[in-house]
Amino acid sequence: MVGETVEKKLYNAASEGDLTTLQTLLQEDPYLVHEAPFAYSRNLLHVAAMHGQAAIVEEVLKMNPRLATSLDSKNLSPLHIAAAEGSLEIVKKLLSLAPEACWWRDCHDMNPIHIAAMNGHVEILEELLKESHLPAMERLHRGQTVFHLCVKHGQLTTLMVLVDKLGELVRAKDDDGETLLHLAVRSNQLAIVAFLVAFKIIKTQTPNSRGKTELKILLESPPDTSNYSEMHKILKKLQDRSKWEPVKLTDTAMVVVVLIASMAFQVAISPPRQRMTGRQRRTRGRPSHHGIYSSLIVQ
Repeated sequence: MVGETVEKKLYNAASEGDLTTLQTLLQEDPYLVHEAPFAYSRNLLHVAAMHGQAAIVEEVLKMNPRLATSLDSKNLSPLHIAAAEGSLEIVKKLLSLAPEACWWRDCHDMNPIHIAAMNGHVEILEELLKESHLPAMERLHRGQTVFHLCVKHGQLTTLMVLVDKLGELVRAKDDDGETLLHLAVRSNQLAIVAFLVAFKIIKTQTPNSRGKTELKILLESPPDTSNYSEMHKILKKLQDRSKWEPVKLTDTAMVVVVLIASMAFQVAISPPRQRMTGRQRRTRGRPSHHGIYSSLIVQ
């Protein structure tokens, strides 16, 4: 049984990157690396990955490399957590010891590739895809794909990376017969709608299982919705591809769409390599809203 004081010291050392204190505690009782129980059945490796502490991760794995395959009570492996928090160095270390964790599903049925994509972590996504593209093709709730997940969380950058890697899966429909374009219209994602149409990712409008096309979905939304008029122009052009011509947007919309898409593409093909602080790695690319994982992991 680990005392409350020792447990707190261990947690603080692992979360704050205090390698000296961690080493001292583990020298006094080497079994702590195996036995230290934290909330949600997490161990020292989960805690260090959650806080982006690469040196602590390396030290813990030296003492017990099998922790790379450990799961907490939410079925989160250390790789799930590192993929969510944005630590490329930790992801690489964990992948070298447990590449099979790319396939593992958490309590929300998502694997680390899904998590990296929804959080906009391009470098981590590409690192995971080097191991295998197949986990990225696994379907989610109600038949949604990793592409649907990108659209839902407004992640144009990771969407563009995956289009290049996964090909025709980008045109897959979910169990409701909805394409990425249906979802992008529903969630008012103008930049994604423009990208899908301009680059002919989605070539024609299609009805979902309730017979509604993307334009029909837009027409049923309030006309004063942000981006409504620009989205309407794009979808009207898509309605008849035989009369295809470049969509003319207002100056403001063009700035938004072109800049977002071009900057996202540059990041996708040439991601920045500069060294970042732990906090920057944990927050880079994270959606402005709090998604599933912000509550799942921080708890």
